[in-house]
Formats: sequence, C-alpha cells, structure tokens
Amino acid sequence: MKTLKLLFAIIITGTLLNSCTTVYQDSYYEYEPTLEEVVSEYDLWYVDYHRTSGNGDIPYVSRAFTLSFINGVLYANNNIVDIGKTGNGLGIDVGTYNTFSGLLKTNHDLDGVNNFEVTILSNNEIRLYNQRQNVNYYLIGYNINNFDYDKLFYENIEYFLQEYIAWENTDVFGGTPNAFDNEHFLAFTPENITTFYSSQDNFGTQVDYINWDYIGGYEVYDVTGYEDLKFLTLNYDGGDIEEFELSVINDSKIRLYHINSDTTYDFSGRGFVQYLKGEKNVKTETPTVRNNNRKRTKVERKTKIRRNLK
Repeated sequence: MKTLKLLFAIIITGTLLNSCTTVYQDSYYEYEPTLEEVVSEYDLWYVDYHRTSGNGDIPYVSRAFTLSFINGVLYANNNIVDIGKTGNGLGIDVGTYNTFSGLLKTNHDLDGVNNFEVTILSNNEIRLYNQRQNVNYYLIGYNINNFDYDKLFYENIEYFLQEYIAWENTDVFGGTPNAFDNEHFLAFTPENITTFYSSQDNFGTQVDYINWDYIGGYEVYDVTGYEDLKFLTLNYDGGDIEEFELSVINDSKIRLYHINSDTTYDFSGRGFVQYLKGEKNVKTETPTVRNNNRKRTKVERKTKIRRNLK
C-alpha cells in the first residue's frame, strides 16, 4: 500500500512538473510580427533625417517629417505647421504601399515605386534601406496622442522658419531701445538654410508688398543643456550682428530674446507655405514663393552655452 501511494505520488509530481515546464516554455515563446504589423504599429513614423546615411536620396522621404503606413495607404506630413491637424494628424495621402514580397514597397504619386528593407532597431524604431539608392532612413514610431512635437520643432527649426513667407513683429516686452526695434518683418528663405531678409515696412503690410530692406546670413545653434531653446544670430551684410535666444510658442509664433538689450520680441507667421506631394502641387496663400521644391538636408549645428541673463 505504501509502495502504491509512493508510485502515485511520483506519477502525479512528474505530471505536474511536465505541465509547469510546458507553460514555462510557452511563456518565453517569441512571436515574430509580420512586416505589415511592424510598419502599421504606430500612427506616425518621425523621419529622423539628421541620422540619414548613404549617398542616395528618395525625394518623398527627404521632404517628409513623418510617414504613416495604414491599410495600404502611404501618408506624409511635409509641413511642420498644422502637423497635428492636417489629415487628422497623418498628413496627406501621397501614394500606396504593400508588404507582400517581404519588402516595404511604396508607390508614391510622383516619385514612383521604391523598395525598402526594414530592420527593427528597438520597440519604436526602424531603419529603411533602399538598395538602389544606397540610402538608410531612420524612423521613430509614435501614436498621435503621444507624438513629440517639441522634438519635431526644435530639431527642424530652420525648416519651420521657412514655412511662412514673413514673420511679423507682433509684440515687444521690456528691454532698452535698440536698432532691432525698427525691424518689423523677418523672412527665412527655403532656397537654403542660411539666408534671411528683414523689413522696416509698416505693421500690417501684406506679404506680397513687403519691401525687404536688408539681407544677410543667419545661423541657429544648439544650447547646452536645453532641448527647447536655440540660439540665433543674424549677420547683416552691412556688418551688424544681432543675437537672440529663440523659442517656439506655437506653430505660428516664435519668441526672440535680444541678448544685448534684454528685449523680448514675439513674431507671428504670415503667408503660410504648404508643401504637398512635390513641386507641381505646392499651394500658398500668396504667389511669392522663392523655391517650391523644398527637401531637407542634414543639419549639423554648433553648440553654445547659455549666457547669464540680465
């Protein structure tokens, strides 16, 4: 009797151990998602263009700040302004895609067909490699409700400044009188990321009729220890240099703190420039666009330490 009880105990214990072992192994089974599940997992893929590597170029990717792959439709946000509103946050429909061949195959309305190898780098980061152009793009995934708008604006501040034909001085706070008080309009042109214009025309002048009195070069610097602040210098062709701390208030207003005079200026965007699928589809509120076919280039900024404020 004791022998039978012992035998049953051994059998029952062995069964339980086998069952536990099976459960343990199943819990560590690693599911491999399909390519479709990977690219459609997030609402938005931020194109971290400054990390792009290789010697080629896919034009529609170079123009896009975000891409989305949803139910076979390819979407892109080519503007920073209104990025949370256009197409309910997804941007505009620019083509189609499929993943049937094991590659991400996109068919852009203007750029045509391009194939990408997709590599998962982390939970929300992928790399797209196009062999024909030998170019790698790095994409960071977000859902619409947790998209990092600050990262978008400040990493691409030069392109944000280009999205209005003019910036009008709409408010001034504190400080001492200085020459920059007379600068009522600024413009940062899309033909490059180094040229600016300024005007002393009367407030309220329509952007089509602004007389750009001055021209010069500008440069944006990163600020050590700050992700939401930039340093801006305006180098006038006449030799004057104006220095500011630059911050973004919203997608139509920037704030310039003039360091030498301790004056704060708010500038509001005038004449929004909407970049759509490509050169043939650009629409603006006014016809005075200097370069319709904008695409991004990698920006390498110098860094400055923030000065002690007065």
